Amino acid sequence: MSKIDFTTKPVLEGEKVLLRPFQNEDGPVMLEFMNDSEVRHFTGSDSCDEDANTPISEEESEQILEWYRTRNEKADRLDLAIVDKASQCVVGEVVFNEYDEDIQAVNFRILIGEGGRGKGLGTEATELFIQYGFEKLGLLRIELDVYSFNPRAEAVYQKVGFVLEGIKRKNFIYNGEFFDTKLYAMLQSDYQNRK
Repeated sequence: MSKIDFTTKPVLEGEKVLLRPFQNEDGPVMLEFMNDSEVRHFTGSDSCDEDANTPISEEESEQILEWYRTRNEKADRLDLAIVDKASQCVVGEVVFNEYDEDIQAVNFRILIGEGGRGKGLGTEATELFIQYGFEKLGLLRIELDVYSFNPRAEAVYQKVGFVLEGIKRKNFIYNGEFFDTKLYAMLQSDYQNRK
């Protein structure tokens, strides 16, 4: 197996969304999403509502802005901005990270900010990105984790063809309550069978 080179940052276009490399002006928009309590809750960035509703510090803000300034330099991962074609606004991101060269597998993440929710943008962005992963990068496996308190995301993953592989029971605490983490994956064969 050859190592996948993530230095190429593609532009992928669908009917509703454009996935493209990050630009310098995207950092403040992404920082705004990182300050969204719903994003912080569903991504597990915080462990209670109080923390999720506490604004990010100035130091953390600078770190986030620097993070997005450097996304296009990374050869071990692929981060693309999701642009709503109707409004021409960045509404989130898709990410392949945690690349395992031996089994040609990556972890998948998606984040949709408030203005992009409920429009099918996340579904289309996920489909476009998965298509690129299997057809262009030659991945054999794409996997993700989702918390049991995020059924909206789970429905999208199921809709596009991810298969539930396992459940880590009661392994995350939010507001003092235990929740499960669900592991989903899609193999290249799953993807081909859906086409």
